[in-house]
Amino acid sequence: MHTDEPTQVLDVRDVDGEPFGHIDDALAELSAGERLLLVNGFEPVPLYDVLERRGYDYETEQVAPDEWHVTIEAV
Repeated sequence: MHTDEPTQVLDVRDVDGEPFGHIDDALAELSAGERLLLVNGFEPVPLYDVLERRGYDYETEQVAPDEWHVTIEAV
């Protein structure tokens, strides 16, 4: 059953250093149809190419000057 609610939430705003490892681990746990809400302090433009190459759908929304939400869905 598909819902608009994310299956997981990952807030990487306080990660010390590069957050990609945390994001990659969370993506690996997603099954088809599951969604990850990524909360970041900037728009993660480099991540978009990775998501597209791996076949994920995603939608980005800036909710505050220093807060971006990227909803990622495994397809």
